[in-house]
Amino acid sequence: MREWIKDLVLAAVIVIAVLVFVKPTIVSGSSMEPTMQDHNFLLVSRQAYTFGDEQRGDIIVFKSDLLDEKGKKKLLVKRIIGLPGDSITIKDGSVAVNGTQLQEKYTQQDQTQGELSDYLVPDNALFVLGDNRDVSLDSRFSEVGCVNEEKVVGKVFLRLYPFHEIGGLN
Repeated sequence: MREWIKDLVLAAVIVIAVLVFVKPTIVSGSSMEPTMQDHNFLLVSRQAYTFGDEQRGDIIVFKSDLLDEKGKKKLLVKRIIGLPGDSITIKDGSVAVNGTQLQEKYTQQDQTQGELSDYLVPDNALFVLGDNRDVSLDSRFSEVGCVNEEKVVGKVFLRLYPFHEIGGLN
């Protein structure tokens, strides 16, 4: 009995330790297609930005002010396009950061809808877009806007499901 209790306590300590560093997340919706699909199971590193800064292209999970059907604030999954101090322009279907047009091979469409002219990303904020721009509610819209860095839960580092797509998401 004593060994069984020790094993149970050890398992509980391991689970708690993992959950401090990793947040399991399930994708809900199609805003990150083709990179991720609805119901993909992801692991998010809560510590990814403890010793380093966010990078353009990182896929992050963050707390939004949008509410789900139960009235709880939604977690969203998006790609970082702009960092604090960056100038973002969306014009004629293209996205430019600091005057340089992005080559985005990860997007669902060839064009990004909307118009934005020399938008300056505020300090401590990130400009994020979904990979499926036609359906993504992201920093182009006031409902989401730029994401305060304090609302970032972490960086997506691994897809666990579906099993045939297990792997990193760089």
